[in-house]
Amino acid sequence: MNSTNSIKQKSAISPTRLEDYPEWYQQVIKAADLAEVSPVRGCMTIKPWGYAIWENMQRIMDDAIKATGHKNVYFPLLIPVHFLEKEAAQIEGFAKECAVVTHARLTKNAEGKLVPSGELEEPYIIRPTSETIIGEAFSRWIQSYRDLPLLINQWANVLRWEMRTRMFLRTSEFLWQEGHTAHSTVEEAEAETLKMLNVYADFAENVLAMPVIKGEKSESERFPGAVHTYTIEAMMQDKKALQAGTSHFLGQNFSRAFNIKFSNKEGREEFAYTTSWGSSTRMVGGLIMTLSDDNGLVLPPRIAPLHVIILPIVHKEEQRADILAYCDSLARELRDQSYDKKPIRVDIDTRELAGGEKAWSWVKKGVPFRVEVGMKEVENNAVFMGRRDKEYKDKKAISRSEFVSTLSEELANIQKALLQRAREFQQQNTAIINSEADFYSYFKEGNAGFALAHWNGDPAIEAKIKQDLNVTIRCIPMVDAGESGVCIFSGGKSKQRVIFARAY
Repeated sequence: MNSTNSIKQKSAISPTRLEDYPEWYQQVIKAADLAEVSPVRGCMTIKPWGYAIWENMQRIMDDAIKATGHKNVYFPLLIPVHFLEKEAAQIEGFAKECAVVTHARLTKNAEGKLVPSGELEEPYIIRPTSETIIGEAFSRWIQSYRDLPLLINQWANVLRWEMRTRMFLRTSEFLWQEGHTAHSTVEEAEAETLKMLNVYADFAENVLAMPVIKGEKSESERFPGAVHTYTIEAMMQDKKALQAGTSHFLGQNFSRAFNIKFSNKEGREEFAYTTSWGSSTRMVGGLIMTLSDDNGLVLPPRIAPLHVIILPIVHKEEQRADILAYCDSLARELRDQSYDKKPIRVDIDTRELAGGEKAWSWVKKGVPFRVEVGMKEVENNAVFMGRRDKEYKDKKAISRSEFVSTLSEELANIQKALLQRAREFQQQNTAIINSEADFYSYFKEGNAGFALAHWNGDPAIEAKIKQDLNVTIRCIPMVDAGESGVCIFSGGKSKQRVIFARAY
């Protein structure tokens, strides 16, 4: 976040990030017209601009998943209760979040109100995740080592009742993809788990311009039923962590629960090794909180629904036809150019609004380039251009030919610059802590970021820190883990530093 200036700068979003970060986040969503709170408790309605961002995420991620050999499937929304009973850890992990379907129809009572009727023999759970129902299918689909590896992915919605919700970051219903695989060896399954974590990390950094740290979750933070859970952790502009995607090595836990067996090459029967991994619309929230500013949403070009919005500026009615014809011609010329191996995405805003109001609406939506075209631009074969990664008033006139010929390169420059800016913010707000006193002091300041500190692996210490400071171990980093040392809480041996932070 930018530091406060001696003279308060006027901004489109109120409050600013520094004044009230949670409310700023909600106001960015409102100003960009991304989503709104639904009449359904804890849920949101994703509006066209927000859904267009999600669709772009989905397309790019789907291509990356398919490139690793996975096939898309779809499983039922409803899961029989006894499926969850087969996997004890899943019951323990999700029981309090489950929505339960107990009746098959509605009838009117004596007062004329609709009430549930036709009680089901067995209740159904609206899926909180699909390991159980997919595990049952795997037990039927897999018979031999020749059926392995089995690699599938599902784009779906899930439902987990949440007490405190925030649009995109934590809602009762959300959209996601969940991958599920089965393998003949532990080595292959573990490699698959890490491969998909790398897919998530690459997507977060190179598509969303959101730098992340890859690492393993501590035992207390693992996915229910997993042997290992791996995560990508991002730093938001309020310096809190966001878990942006997870990948789980499930070992043989679900295979044993659902009898997923295969005959190996020697004819012996074995339990398969399984994995699961997922990312969700939470990434939209991470995108907002990583890059946006006090004027609204900032979108990296690779994910933006539009790269360029053209704004006709008509002061005299007799000039309208010439200005609109110029805009149409410019739009066609731009669409013939490519960025990220796809045609540049362009639209023309012909709404009857004042020029300033129209321009600010697109600033708030985060479109990378705004192009104003009046009669002066038509006569000079030029454009008047502003970039979303610069101040609103930082606009300039350039020739049409220069704008068209350099646009693809400039979009790439914006993408790179946004990632670099976010990476520098993360680095500047990550501290190396070498004593318990400094650790407690750091997090009691109220504006702490990530803390890299030695920990001996004791879950009791982890629990105490969470109780005292509302700080958790975000991950045990996989890269640049650093040297072994001494746990700052116990004095015992520590294999490496881990990342502590407050989190969403």
